[in-house]
Amino acid sequence: MAIQITAVRLSPGGATHEHITHLWWTDQASGDTGNSTRAQLVDWIENQSGRAYTCDAAGHRTEVAVVTPAHGEKYLRTRADGVWTNNLLAVFRR
Repeated sequence: MAIQITAVRLSPGGATHEHITHLWWTDQASGDTGNSTRAQLVDWIENQSGRAYTCDAAGHRTEVAVVTPAHGEKYLRTRADGVWTNNLLAVFRR
C-alpha cells in the first residue's frame, strides 16, 4: 500500500524535517484517511514495506524516505531522483 502525505505538523518553534511530529495521509486506492506520528510512519516504511509520497499541484509524486542521522531520531524527508527535497515541508499544517 502507498499513502499520500497530505499534511504535517511541526513541533512548536520547529521549521525543519526533524521537527515533523505528525503526518496526515490518504490511501488513494481505498479512500482511507488517517494520521500517524513520525515514529509510526518511520516504523511502517522501514519494517512493514510501507511506501509514502507527496504530490504537487501538477500531480508529480515525490517519494517519502527515512533519514537516519548520525545523532538524534530518524525522520522523514522527500527524495526525488536520488536528491533530498523539501516537498514534505510544503504540506505544513498548523
